[in-house]
Amino acid sequence: MEKIFKSYKVELEPNNVQITKFKQNIGCARWAYNWGLNLKLQSYKNKETSPSAITLHKELNKLKKTEIPWMYESSKCSPQEALKDLDKAFQGFFIRCKNSSKGKGFPKFKSKHNEKQSFRLTDFHKIKLTRNYIQLPKIGKVKLKEINYIPKDKNLMSATVSKHAGKWFVSVQVEEDMETPNISINEVIGVDLGIKTLATCSDKTTFENPKALKKNLSKLKKRQRQLSKSKKGSKNYEKKKQKLAKLHYKISCIRKDTLHKITTKIINENQVIVLEDLKVSNMMKNHKLAQAISDVGLYEFRRQIEYKAKWNKRKIFFVNTFFPSSKKCSCCNNIKSNLTLSERVYNCDKCGLTIDRDLNASLNLKQFYTDSLSGINASGDEKFILEKSKRCSSVKEESNIKPRVYFLKKQL
Repeated sequence: MEKIFKSYKVELEPNNVQITKFKQNIGCARWAYNWGLNLKLQSYKNKETSPSAITLHKELNKLKKTEIPWMYESSKCSPQEALKDLDKAFQGFFIRCKNSSKGKGFPKFKSKHNEKQSFRLTDFHKIKLTRNYIQLPKIGKVKLKEINYIPKDKNLMSATVSKHAGKWFVSVQVEEDMETPNISINEVIGVDLGIKTLATCSDKTTFENPKALKKNLSKLKKRQRQLSKSKKGSKNYEKKKQKLAKLHYKISCIRKDTLHKITTKIINENQVIVLEDLKVSNMMKNHKLAQAISDVGLYEFRRQIEYKAKWNKRKIFFVNTFFPSSKKCSCCNNIKSNLTLSERVYNCDKCGLTIDRDLNASLNLKQFYTDSLSGINASGDEKFILEKSKRCSSVKEESNIKPRVYFLKKQL
């Protein structure tokens, strides 16, 4: 049976002593990360070999005995895992440089003023779980807000304690056997993602967009103005900063909760899910729609669909970005080249079909997958390939820029 890794995140209810220990571990992890980054930069300037995480950890153990004995008050895993994260950060940086991607993301020094703080514990033999408590090394028993959410009979791998918007969380990684997939209702379903309606399925099921950011935008602006007018470093500044962080956290929770419910329903009820291979970064270049697109969480939808499909042995099929899913008639395959974003109802000039724009797109996505199995398009005698335009700056394929289309005769 195949093994998979799952994470269970639960909010904690620590007391003041435990919060102090949390902050000590975070401080150790941050100090080790910044210390290791500084040594790596010095080795680069001196044209020396960059020290690995293992080498840095050995040097850190020597410093503990002389210069930094206060690290013994925290778990040994906190600085050790921070040095491993530093190595991963450099590996990611070099991969991005190799791929010539924008925003190379060179590792930066960590600050204690950042809203998100965390540390990781990997000595799993010392981590114990009960009904509503978790035992952490050097910290003790910490109360969990959710009872029996984390499985106690699974193999524990690690525990990550994090702080976000004034709340403390623990994320426990466990190793599980892949469960038998649920019985599906539909064999194939096409899903068209949008702004007005978050997801429209080919079986006429629609999922509304909660618009978490848009509904809280006025309140968000008000709290941001209040924060900007406060004196930085004062108590009032910290209070307003926490209020702003809590509102940001609320918006993110609304968005994630909606996406989890939608993706779980789609995965449980379908065997093959057909989606468009959207380039969200390119879509965000349209400044008129950037905020609305970011509020939807398109990439998060795709990420959740992909890992849930792997867990449940479902198939995900991605259609080319420039496939005219909205411009193409799902009945007669006629392509309406002059379709604009403001037209929410598709009216076919050839066969007279009148259908919702998003439903028409989802039906075309489903049909594309069905035809791809036989190697033909909807017309039955030719297969088309869309070449991506190098200078295309459109939000989606619904823009006025027409991709070049090449027709290849079907080989008999």
